[in-house]
Amino acid sequence: MSNAIDQGANTPALLEQTIGANLEATVARYGDHEALVVPHQSIRQTWSEFNKTVDQVAKGLIALGIEAGDRVGMWSPNYAEWIYIQFATAKIGAIQVNVNPAYRSSELEYALNQSGCRLLVTRTEYLTSKYKEMIEAVRPNTPKLQQVVYFDTSDWSNLIKGGSSVSEEVLIERGRSLSNTDPINIQYTSGTTGFPKGATLSHRNILNDALLVAEACMHTVADRVCIPVPFYHCFGMVMGNLACSATGSTMVIPSPTFDPEAVLKSVQSEGCTSLYGVPTMFIAELGLPNIGEFDLSSLRTGIMAGSPCPVEVMRKVIDVMNMSEVTIAYGMTETSPVSTQTAATDSMEHRVTTVGRVLPHAEAKIVDPTTGETMQRGQEGEYCTRGFHVMLGYWEDVEKTAQAIDESGWMHSGDLATMDEEGYVNIVGRLKDMIIRGGENIYPREIEEFLYTHPDVVDAQVIGVPDERFGEVIMAWIQLESGATLSEDEVKAFCDGKIAHFKVPQYIRFVSEFPMTVTGKVRKIEMREQAIAELKLEAVAQTQTA
Repeated sequence: MSNAIDQGANTPALLEQTIGANLEATVARYGDHEALVVPHQSIRQTWSEFNKTVDQVAKGLIALGIEAGDRVGMWSPNYAEWIYIQFATAKIGAIQVNVNPAYRSSELEYALNQSGCRLLVTRTEYLTSKYKEMIEAVRPNTPKLQQVVYFDTSDWSNLIKGGSSVSEEVLIERGRSLSNTDPINIQYTSGTTGFPKGATLSHRNILNDALLVAEACMHTVADRVCIPVPFYHCFGMVMGNLACSATGSTMVIPSPTFDPEAVLKSVQSEGCTSLYGVPTMFIAELGLPNIGEFDLSSLRTGIMAGSPCPVEVMRKVIDVMNMSEVTIAYGMTETSPVSTQTAATDSMEHRVTTVGRVLPHAEAKIVDPTTGETMQRGQEGEYCTRGFHVMLGYWEDVEKTAQAIDESGWMHSGDLATMDEEGYVNIVGRLKDMIIRGGENIYPREIEEFLYTHPDVVDAQVIGVPDERFGEVIMAWIQLESGATLSEDEVKAFCDGKIAHFKVPQYIRFVSEFPMTVTGKVRKIEMREQAIAELKLEAVAQTQTA
């Protein structure tokens, strides 16, 4: 039996250019080909038209005084303006900070201050999210934030107009001054302790990850990719938008936030050949009572990722949705995000039971979590990866970076995995305490810290429990002050509007004590086992995933 270490292929060659230069190359090749379709905004642009808009926005940002290296926050659901900002910041070397559109004021304040955002681009509101109100509430506590542009107001047209004072030569010269190893994106990601960490990614990181993901799906200029996953995640902005710009494929944005019927309508009306989603999304689409009324015959491929993929869901996606070449991808924000992916040419068995093999130009190994020694193939250990896709580090956090990336450049995932003789990887569990709810990475400590702020709460421990729809949902175990009484509804009401909706515990249990180890550590594994039994979730917990 050989060691569980593998190296990806050497082809195709990595792109050694900035995102802006790559976009210009795509425009030169496919300028008249459709680039962007956003039905909910009635937007339809070719690559030439798209690039012209991006340049106008880029010049507008320069006119506002945005320099290379400045941080520009983007806080919004999936609108065309999000994509324009993504490419415009890349063209001028500004670092885009992705702000989760579900964030509330305290989370927004943290992200803006930790990253040092000078400019925030957002909407005034969307559904129940009153963005402008929240910004006004945190402005006194965010001294580095100088300007806010609300793109659903005249602010956007003013940004474009302002750019008319900036010449093409200035924009071109800015682009020439950039390096593909410059940081270009900060994405806040979960860990096991403390607050979110800002994974900092370069042009080289995300452009090449996007290209290789597209290659695994065999995307070409003829493909039309339906992207219902949020842009603020790597899944949307890298595997979606950037993968399209790298290959000339068309971006189709079905709705601002996920709507299963809107997705299938867009697939049908736009003749989409590729569809992305986390398992939860595919489950919702397959669950539509009128799914048989949609013509999905144009679909060929796509990506299911973001959380463990139930094998039966994968089979239904292939059989019912015509996605015969669908792939599964695995990774983390810190790896731009994909590090392994199945190929469209892989066998059905490999595509439904593994997360594929390591990407080209990257390495993977399975190590003993305690000793760091490489395991034998077939043995469980921690998944580690190394290569072009590993982040530059956590923004302004040398200590946390060193904990994640070892001296040899290996990124330690915290995930338990196996690797077979052919190099196929299977994720079997997590060393980390992280909860993945429908593709959202959530760490318990942040919710626990928030629950502590309730005057009647002495202690709180948060775990993830299995869920058929989301993969996992949140459960809070709470100890109350002596004599205090609190209901589940009161706890949820306390959370409502103060933390993102997906962080609000679905299950709440009031306890007098927690299961503890002999050294005084809370045994969350035991808590989870008890919860599964009490909530009768045994069948859900046994759902097979790749």
